[in-house]
Amino acid sequence: MTSDFFSYQAQTSENPLAMEVSHANGSYIYDSKNKAYLDFVAGVSACTLGHKHPKVVSAIKEQLDRYLHVMVYGEYIQEPAVNLAKLLAKHLPESLNKTYLTNSGTEAIEGALKLAKRATGRSQIIAAKHAYHGNTMGSMSIMGFEERKQAFRPLLPDVSFITFNDNSDLKNITTKTACVILETIQGGAGFIEPKNNYLENVRKRCDQVGALLILDEIQPGVGRTGKLFGFENYNCIPDILVSGKGLGGGMPIGAFTASTKLMDLLQDNPKFGHITTFGGHPVIAAAAYATLKEVVESDLMQQAIEKEALVRKHLKHPLITEIRGKGLMLAALTPSADITNNVVLKAQDNGLILFWLLFEPKAIRITPPLTISNEELIEGCKIITDILDTL
Repeated sequence: MTSDFFSYQAQTSENPLAMEVSHANGSYIYDSKNKAYLDFVAGVSACTLGHKHPKVVSAIKEQLDRYLHVMVYGEYIQEPAVNLAKLLAKHLPESLNKTYLTNSGTEAIEGALKLAKRATGRSQIIAAKHAYHGNTMGSMSIMGFEERKQAFRPLLPDVSFITFNDNSDLKNITTKTACVILETIQGGAGFIEPKNNYLENVRKRCDQVGALLILDEIQPGVGRTGKLFGFENYNCIPDILVSGKGLGGGMPIGAFTASTKLMDLLQDNPKFGHITTFGGHPVIAAAAYATLKEVVESDLMQQAIEKEALVRKHLKHPLITEIRGKGLMLAALTPSADITNNVVLKAQDNGLILFWLLFEPKAIRITPPLTISNEELIEGCKIITDILDTL
């Protein structure tokens, strides 16, 4: 299987971790030799309820027996998609009441950018330096990391960048700006939280100049920060909310949500302003509905805050300089990229799955399933500190 993997499946790096997966359950992934690995990554924040959660699996199986894909998005009434959009609206501010379901987070970003241009009639998009919003051409255009973009230029024109948490940069948002798009918590940059009322100030500036505010909650969303969506921690409601990853409970999904007034603009001028064949797929929507329902009806969000405290308590070491983030969206920083690389690679040898962040080479990603137990968290932290003791 290993040779076939390298021969036939396209790779994204020269040295993938290349663990051959046999099965997964709860907080663990098992390789082809049946070795168990405690999962501190959750598919890069995607497996909110862990692996093979019974309510998610049951929802998938039930929908499989009813129907799969039947029609392009938005034409037929399909109960799973309607239920999901309705449940989102129930738990979001009144101004965020209509959702467009997509196949991935990056497609949802594309739809949100199109909607902002359609609504304002403006072309300028402002994003943040070191931002990551996906890898399709529009999403890449607002990625704040030139090294990863230069090989694919030309990209979207009229894109400008501001520095996250720098209020003095907000003067660059003007009456020419269609939208400002920000990650509520910067992910690839190192799990950087907004400070000093930064998001509130961006919101006010957008209101002053008539620009829309898009918040990318693809990573922070669906309970990971202790709130259903991260913006609830920072007193800032976006015009367009983008979600993905953890919403699907392990299935591929994206969504962008706005007011009825905004979303209805996609119906005309032009007609079919955003279209997709498989967005809102009934099996995926059923899995997402089961995931969202479990998150909002359980105490998992409160547990995320308690588990953050547990990680901070048990992940103390001279070689951990800082732990950034909120809830179970955490990044432990070491003094160097070499130390971080050693920890991530040796952890896998010791039965713990860790991973990196895109633009901060000193960061160790810690984004386990929200369902991880306290005992499992403490066990994983001990594996990390034991490795650090050997470096």
